[in-house]
Amino acid sequence: MANIKQNTILGHSTLQVNRIGLGCMGMSEFYGSFNEEESIHTLHKAVDLGVNFFDTADMYGWGANERLLGKAFKGKWDKLILATKFAIMRGPNGEFLGLNGKPEYIKQACDQSLKNLGVKTIDLYYMHRQDPKVAIEDIVGAMSNLVKEGKIKYIGLSEVNAETLRKAHAVHPITALQTEYSLWSREPEQELFDVCNELGITFVAYSPLGRGFLTGAIKSRADLEQGDFRLNNPRFTAEAISQNLKFVEVIEQIAQDKKVTKAQLALAWVLSQNNEITTIPGTRKISRLEENLGAFQVELTKSDLEAIQKSLPKETIGNRY
Repeated sequence: MANIKQNTILGHSTLQVNRIGLGCMGMSEFYGSFNEEESIHTLHKAVDLGVNFFDTADMYGWGANERLLGKAFKGKWDKLILATKFAIMRGPNGEFLGLNGKPEYIKQACDQSLKNLGVKTIDLYYMHRQDPKVAIEDIVGAMSNLVKEGKIKYIGLSEVNAETLRKAHAVHPITALQTEYSLWSREPEQELFDVCNELGITFVAYSPLGRGFLTGAIKSRADLEQGDFRLNNPRFTAEAISQNLKFVEVIEQIAQDKKVTKAQLALAWVLSQNNEITTIPGTRKISRLEENLGAFQVELTKSDLEAIQKSLPKETIGNRY
């Protein structure tokens, strides 16, 4: 198997992206301490290394993450492709206030994101989660109005099922579906991959390194800082960690044989599932960014993929959320 194809065009769009983008969430919240100066250096280095696809959301740091990207990329937006999201509301102190998919709210959220980022148009605008009180047709209808107004270029959805994706696509072409996917989160293989392929929608895998777990960096809860959101995640209880380490052992064995890192192997596995799948591992550190991009050089043979498939545990201990 040849080295992994590095670029793809997102479905129903003219956006050519690097297949390893950068998830920016942890630069403003969720994964322990962060440093704005370090994050900006990492963002700039990503561009130098050829990354052009950056993923954020209005709820990350309740606006702080979008403002960070606005500051880092001021005057550079013409070379970059930006995705942001709406729907998860936060209060003035960061408290979670639930989901909102009402058309008037979508317009308001988009305007605020444009202001935070300092841009006139958002390349890819995602519904972060579906408000169960609002029909997907109404949500996508409101998003298509933003396309007509020139505020966004393309529409994406996050964490929806196959039926919802079909309904949405019937209203307006969906460019990307973003869902968690990795060696320990393989649910999208059951139905979503087929629907994305059929409808020409690009699948964007978030948390491809299992929120850092698949790199081997987290061997116990003591490896997580106080306040890290993973401490409240069902996959990161003491019992779940000890059981889920079996995934890391499988990755480690093949990574050693290939003389690559566990992160590189885990990313190469995701990208090898098809030629269009795109992934957005998050990091704040330049060293991790460079390591992740090394996944493009990993060659996974058919027998490598079969060995991984055969060796992986049958189930992951703990729900994703």
